[in-house]
Amino acid sequence: MSMQDKPILYSFRRCPYAMRARMALSVSGQVCALREVLLRDKPDEMIAASSKGTVPVLVFSDGRVIDESLDVMAWALSQADPDQWLAPSQRNGEEVDALIAENDGPFKHHLDRYKYPTRYKDVDPVEHREQGRAYLETLDQRLSKTDYLFGDRLTFADIAIFPFIRQFANTDRDWFDGLPLQHVQSWLTQRIESPLFLSIMKKYPVWKTGDPEPDFPS
Repeated sequence: MSMQDKPILYSFRRCPYAMRARMALSVSGQVCALREVLLRDKPDEMIAASSKGTVPVLVFSDGRVIDESLDVMAWALSQADPDQWLAPSQRNGEEVDALIAENDGPFKHHLDRYKYPTRYKDVDPVEHREQGRAYLETLDQRLSKTDYLFGDRLTFADIAIFPFIRQFANTDRDWFDGLPLQHVQSWLTQRIESPLFLSIMKKYPVWKTGDPEPDFPS
């Protein structure tokens, strides 16, 4: 595949949405031309492709654009799903979708106000931390029965959710590590120490117009 034919991936290393997209692209072997960006200084080319101004953004040579992380994951895995992420051993599509929706909706709402309270008016970060903890408890109950969220092997749901749990945990790691949620804690540790996650967290220089674009995965 020539450089001109490769999709362009706009990404930000520390963004959990971009993390899950990069993991799906990597495991499926979909090579992209990577453009690492700063969210406070987004390149004009990215805004032209997607006015949302958020990552990830996947731009194809024919002009198609995918700018939702779950859609990037779904596209990548539709090309190749070697580890069967789309086929959990305990399969219930509606339940999978509901758990991810709770992560991306209510949990993310509380995560933002816990981690960045100064960005919002009249918020109590401890209150939002406790609301987020309630979601962790639901995950812990599920993980007390199986090694992964939907059975005995890694699936789409684990990959879609754990980057946000990582961000929540890192806000106050001592507090998180002291919670009586050993199943979530073990699951998270395994995910962040996995070769896949370590590989997609490689640092790249911030892309500027005219810069070379490294392959991802490299």
